[in-house]
Amino acid sequence: MTDAYDPSGEGAKMSFRQDMSYIDYLALDQILGAQHRLSDAHDEMLFIIQHQTSELWMRLALFELSAARETLQQGEFDPVFKMLTRVARIFEQLNGAWDVLRTMTPSEYSALRDDLGASSGFQSHQYRLIEFILGNRNRAMMKVHEHRPELLAMLEAELAAPSLYRVALDRLAEQTGMAFDLPAETPHVSDPAVLAAWAEVYRNPSRHWTLYELAEKLVDLEDYFRRWRFNHVTTVERIIGFKRGTGGTSGVPYLRRMLDVVLFPELWDVRGEL
Repeated sequence: MTDAYDPSGEGAKMSFRQDMSYIDYLALDQILGAQHRLSDAHDEMLFIIQHQTSELWMRLALFELSAARETLQQGEFDPVFKMLTRVARIFEQLNGAWDVLRTMTPSEYSALRDDLGASSGFQSHQYRLIEFILGNRNRAMMKVHEHRPELLAMLEAELAAPSLYRVALDRLAEQTGMAFDLPAETPHVSDPAVLAAWAEVYRNPSRHWTLYELAEKLVDLEDYFRRWRFNHVTTVERIIGFKRGTGGTSGVPYLRRMLDVVLFPELWDVRGEL
């Protein structure tokens, strides 16, 4: 009988009494100890982990989006393309997570619903920050965070900064020589001058290749973001039907209304102009 394989024989470090380990570096004790079920329902563990991991992915999305905005403000494009591609893939990852949650049946969700109280994904400050940085800036959505001044301050700080799309439009104006008289930051609506500028880019991609690529990276990002929102709607409808959400929203009707929000409208409208 051969001896069991011992990785230390090849130089693998096996003792971490004095050194940082994988568990230490990733703070796994805290992360893996953060799942506290409030019911006896078997599926509550799935429900908690689904939302906790989603928040971690959103944390990374915000990190990348903030860096992309700062880099684009400095007039650099190539690193921004990499960051926006990564964010799109983060939303692909988030999208796939709905497939796991959809293994929960309405009966199984009903067993834990009362224990959720009024908590709801509607109250995710990170999701709101993502919307704000992308340009969908609705101050009414901040009210649910009034009990947490530090979160309210984060949202206010984001509103004081230009959205990622506004920064992209600044670069568009610079490189095409077209001026935009845009309103203060609100949920962005299609502007004829901006549409004309993007049309110039799309009609002459070889002349405006950098802007052309930026436009497609933004479209790709919104495409994945839309898929994530759509799958959210279908997952909720599959599990709770048309009941009201735990946070008091209308549930599916509210989520369907969010599907109508377009983040970069001119980039979609331009397709009909070519």
